[in-house]
Amino acid sequence: MTLGTLYLIPSPLGETALDAILPAHVQAIAARLDTFVVEHPKTARAFLKQIGTHTPLQQLNLLVLDEHTPETELATLLAPLLSGKDVGLISEAGCPAVADPGSNLVRLAHQKNIRVVPLTGPSSILLSLMASGLSGQRFAFHGYLPVERVARKNKLQELEQISASRIETEIFIETPYRNQHMLEAIVENCGDTTALCVAVDVTLATEWIHTKTVAEWKKQLPEIDKRPAVFLLLAPASKKKKGN
Repeated sequence: MTLGTLYLIPSPLGETALDAILPAHVQAIAARLDTFVVEHPKTARAFLKQIGTHTPLQQLNLLVLDEHTPETELATLLAPLLSGKDVGLISEAGCPAVADPGSNLVRLAHQKNIRVVPLTGPSSILLSLMASGLSGQRFAFHGYLPVERVARKNKLQELEQISASRIETEIFIETPYRNQHMLEAIVENCGDTTALCVAVDVTLATEWIHTKTVAEWKKQLPEIDKRPAVFLLLAPASKKKKGN
């Protein structure tokens, strides 16, 4: 039996024209599919309405995969692919399977010899790194940092030390309504000479990306609450001790 193909379909990072972020062939692939694995059906339908699917929205088969989906249900989500149907995987925003529960489904698809095709689209993480001017030779994405004040302070200082020792850009995100607190915590707990890039509303009309030292940020902090943001840190390289 012929297996279906799992297409990883990037979605907008916010309200923007699709032609500005998705190539025509990506939109064409998404338009012809009638079965999708999605994080949130409501936002997925809004995106697919923009795409203009050949199948009416009400007749699309939307299967939910979110952070609460147990691994035991992943096999069920693969069933259409195993029967020969092509399926699209859509995350809440940006590229599927990157900081996204879809990675578990992709891994299982490989185990079942299902073809996985990643499609071109916006990634806030990579776009922010590109625009930051920080090290793109070595970098790490850490997802969300601790919310509790002391734990967050310790994590920030740990990342700063790692960055200095490895000459590595450390990338992380926060829930939008806590972005201002995160920015304040960074400038409070990191060294003045550490470089910090704040990338807000990436790919949107209100996009705002700036890189400064922590000392420079302390002079004036932007208001970024409730706006999607990516934070990138690069500390000055540690001085290696000379041997005797």
